[in-house]
Amino acid sequence: MRITKREHACLDVEKNGERLIIDPGSFTAPFDVDGIVAVVVTHEHPDHWTPEHLSRILDANPGIPIYGPPGVVSAAKDFAVTAVAEGDEISAGGFTLRFFGRDHAVIHSSIPVVNNVGVLVDGTLYYPGDSYTVPPVAVELLATPAGGPWLKIGEVIDFVLTVRPARAFPTHTAPLSPIGIGMVNSRLTEQVATFGGTYLALEPGDTIDA
Repeated sequence: MRITKREHACLDVEKNGERLIIDPGSFTAPFDVDGIVAVVVTHEHPDHWTPEHLSRILDANPGIPIYGPPGVVSAAKDFAVTAVAEGDEISAGGFTLRFFGRDHAVIHSSIPVVNNVGVLVDGTLYYPGDSYTVPPVAVELLATPAGGPWLKIGEVIDFVLTVRPARAFPTHTAPLSPIGIGMVNSRLTEQVATFGGTYLALEPGDTIDA
């Protein structure tokens, strides 16, 4: 399984010629859409999905499933989104997907909390969306949120220390300046090393095998 980190929060997962796309949002540039068998949208915020991305994907791959929590079903009402929730396990092409969590992290008391699901792909890659949901299973590869209006670095460190993945890399990085992502990468490299893990400071377009 090969994971390509795209801009911001989008992950492109490829295995045996099939691709799974996670969170193709407004801060992600258009990408090749051949061979996509499913899309996962963790929550309804536009930096995690856009009608343009979904339309391009579906035009090239008619009839493939899109999975998301109930809030995504409502927000993307022009698309046939299949609702998923915590505890669901499904097969999408050759991928096995397990879903965890229910809510987006709190941004501010004045802003409604939307539905959010984290996804575990093939028991290996875990991405929590915009949350600190810790799955009750061992995680080999963690895509950890690194920047955004709802988080601070201390919370990210606590999340990573709780999950204790063998390897981790940053996602949700568009709000960070080069200086900011450098600071995050430095802190997380130090913290992941404390439990014997490896932190990979991936940039958009970089790939990792799992």
